[in-house]
Amino acid sequence: MRHVIQKYGLNEKGIFKDFAVILVGSFIMAAGIGVFLIDARVVPGGVSGLSMAIYYLTGGRAPVGLVMWLLNIPLFLWGVRELGRQFGVRTFFGFTMSSFFIDLLRGEIPGLRFARLNDHPAIVNLLQTDFLFNVLVGGALLGIGLGVIFKFRGSTGGSDIFAAVAQKKWGAKPGMAIVVVDFMVISLAGLVIQFKNLAMERPAFSLTLYAFFLLFVSSRIIDAILDGFDYARSAIIISAKSDEISKVIMHDLSRGATALEATGLYSGEKRQVLYTVLSRKEITQLVRDVKRIDAKAFVIVNNVHEVLGEGFRPRF
Repeated sequence: MRHVIQKYGLNEKGIFKDFAVILVGSFIMAAGIGVFLIDARVVPGGVSGLSMAIYYLTGGRAPVGLVMWLLNIPLFLWGVRELGRQFGVRTFFGFTMSSFFIDLLRGEIPGLRFARLNDHPAIVNLLQTDFLFNVLVGGALLGIGLGVIFKFRGSTGGSDIFAAVAQKKWGAKPGMAIVVVDFMVISLAGLVIQFKNLAMERPAFSLTLYAFFLLFVSSRIIDAILDGFDYARSAIIISAKSDEISKVIMHDLSRGATALEATGLYSGEKRQVLYTVLSRKEITQLVRDVKRIDAKAFVIVNNVHEVLGEGFRPRF
């Protein structure tokens, strides 16, 4: 048993917390797809989108979650063979739980039909009266769920595995590989919706455009969760009055700073360069104070996605 735990990396610190968070992310992602997107006929791309296309093609007889799981199994085995065990337990857990939750929330699992949410009157009314908002909610939940899963080193399989293998075997860029797969899946789903006359009162082409819009929304949310919102700013200050400015940073703002010895290549003068990290509110005060102390000071302000250290909260 101990050998199995070590073999699959289950002895890592915080591993069970990671799996708990991946479970929550899988549920959020599944809610976006199963409750809001499938009945809207808006396909997110990847294996989940391909599973939705098969669901439409079979007239709803092939549950989306089950098809997702079946399509992911060969991709998972391919990924393990080509890339090793890093595509192991977390990936299997991620796509298994997201597949399970999609079918759970759609009442596709015998004995658990009470958990069905997609035909709740409020959801049906939203789909009928505010289609765009329905798609936005679905895309937001999809992006949040995937972002949380990725943040804790999980995966939902599918095009992620294909992109990683394509990078290793053929040198393809992962981002481009995923875009190509998503484009093909969304286009295929659009043809299926047109062929099966499933577009309801909206043309199949408009649903395809909604799908690309959905892809953009969910990807932006994933990036925000992985990279963080710009909740802090860093400042590089070059000034002949660095001593006065450093006192403002340390005493007035109660922040730390680092002084770097530098030489101006044009003037040949030696002077200190100050580097500090502040909140968004504090940076405006700093810039104002720097200009008051030295109108000729050179100040560079950058966005900071994450700060680990005293005085700043970690994002997770």
